[in-house]
Amino acid sequence: MSTPLIGISTYLESSARWGVWDLPAALLPAGYHRLVQRAGGLAAQLPPDDPDAAAHVVARLDGLVIAGGPDVEPVRYGADPHPRTGPPARERDAWELALIDAALTAGVPLLGICRGMQLLNVARGGTLVQHLEAHGGPPGVFAHHDVRPVPGTLLARVLPGPVSVPTYHHQAVDRLGDGLVTSAFADDGTVEALELPDPAGFVLGVQWHPEAGDDPRVMEALVEAARKGAR
Repeated sequence: MSTPLIGISTYLESSARWGVWDLPAALLPAGYHRLVQRAGGLAAQLPPDDPDAAAHVVARLDGLVIAGGPDVEPVRYGADPHPRTGPPARERDAWELALIDAALTAGVPLLGICRGMQLLNVARGGTLVQHLEAHGGPPGVFAHHDVRPVPGTLLARVLPGPVSVPTYHHQAVDRLGDGLVTSAFADDGTVEALELPDPAGFVLGVQWHPEAGDDPRVMEALVEAARKGAR
């Protein structure tokens, strides 16, 4: 049985330090590739590139993860910036939107994590809440809260009941994008997962950070979908 190749989008930072070096770097928390590997996939990091290259990149993948990271620039969904919205990451926005479009067009299994879920919603014409409280710990510290999967959804097949998840975000889905449905809520009503219903496909976004926890089921579901469609 083939081992599916799972691409994961990365940060692009103007300065990162390791050893004696302080240089621009494409980077990704190790939890992402470790979770893909634990779930039975091969992990490949996808740093920002020319959006015109996205379809060629996705054509070589069996599955795609759009990772967490900075706030999506509000102009992408027709809004003015909130005072608490972070600085734009325009190169990453453009690249990841192109990756999402390519994956949806090609039917490649797609998982959006935190920012990745928000960007999936924006890619489908949805909007975001630019600031909310109580969905993360102090700076750099994950909090935990329960999410409730919606019965009958793809997510509910993966996570049959309420589950405590690691979370760190201050933005969330507002208006759902075209064709998307909510597949989990937090106790305060925040959309915690969404998906694009398709019996033959896998398109899922989760607002929490499975790579920061010890529950591999969401990633295992992506890898299994990628394995079934592996070329």
